[in-house]
Amino acid sequence: MMIETKEEKKIPSWLILLLAASCGLIVANLYYSQPLVGPISKDTGISPGMSGLIVTMTQLGYAAGLLFLVPLSDLLENRKLTVSTLLVAIVGLLTAPLSKNTELFFLSAVLIGAGSVAAQVLVPFAAHLAPATERGKAVGNVMSGLLLGIMLARPAASLITGYLGWRAVYYLSAVIMVVLTLVLSRLLPKRNPKPTESYKKIIKSLWHLICSIPLLRRRSLYQAALFGSFSLFWTVVPMYLSQHFHLDQKEIALFGFAGVAGAVAAPIAGRLADKGYSRLLTGIAFLLAASSFGLIHVFAGQESISLFLFCASAILLDMAVSGNLVLGQQAIYSLGDEIRGRVNGLFMAVFFLGGAAGSALGGFIYASGGWNMASVLGIVLPLAAFLYYLTEKK
Repeated sequence: MMIETKEEKKIPSWLILLLAASCGLIVANLYYSQPLVGPISKDTGISPGMSGLIVTMTQLGYAAGLLFLVPLSDLLENRKLTVSTLLVAIVGLLTAPLSKNTELFFLSAVLIGAGSVAAQVLVPFAAHLAPATERGKAVGNVMSGLLLGIMLARPAASLITGYLGWRAVYYLSAVIMVVLTLVLSRLLPKRNPKPTESYKKIIKSLWHLICSIPLLRRRSLYQAALFGSFSLFWTVVPMYLSQHFHLDQKEIALFGFAGVAGAVAAPIAGRLADKGYSRLLTGIAFLLAASSFGLIHVFAGQESISLFLFCASAILLDMAVSGNLVLGQQAIYSLGDEIRGRVNGLFMAVFFLGGAAGSALGGFIYASGGWNMASVLGIVLPLAAFLYYLTEKK
């Protein structure tokens, strides 16, 4: 009997690959717009001061989906829920390139964000299926796929835009989502949760969970600060590279590939978390993120070396954010199977609100005060999180 139970808990390698690839393709929808802020603003009439909202509206839609759709994974069959939310994303992806004004584009951005929470229904699959001793490893492997999607989305969007225009990015993604929806509807295992509460009670319980579980609250705020600096960087830097280094969309795409190297931190962090190094690595992540902004804040004026430093900073920042994300998820997934969907939704919602704030503030500050002022905020956010981290009990 013990052998059978152990076998039941093992995750087939093909399923890990499917979950990782699916999460990467889905979550990429949230990041296509970051390097395209300039061309989208020009075609839809969005002012420079409001350009950061192009990214922010997608993230706000994602946060809303995390709060109101992801908790359904504790109530409804997960495969059907995944397929249904992907349909929302497809509608948004088809609407965005048809937008002729600010309002319609922002609406499509919200739909894209809300539908992309399908990724956060899929991520806990690995945690549900893995034994506790290998949960960090399983989540890390799936998250490496998700993070590759995040990091490849920007250069892919820039590259496609350079040849076909920004609208082609959304049409191509819509096609990919349709194919993925069909694949998941056939290959994704069914997971029927055993709910003990109604949807109304589950939603009401969210506030109680965030208030009563210090680990969830702390980990959410940690990641919100890091993701705020991350979103600020990738919203502002493409505009800076275009204006100060005169890079076109194809060249910005090459810069975007630098951040992909940061995804290697996810599986490594997952394995080290299983060995008990979560607290140490969390502190390192904050210092790494602050240092990444410090480098380019000090040397950005020296054009002969600053472009190289921007690439190095992108790698360091992405490593810090992706590594700490896995550490946070490994921690909150240990809180219990019956609330895993809710705590995952809360965790992701809080830190995506941090990302939305970083994008909006970054765009506004850059428009009014340039890169130096924007980079100061990028330094302050992880340092504030580090000070909060120092209050954590060992």
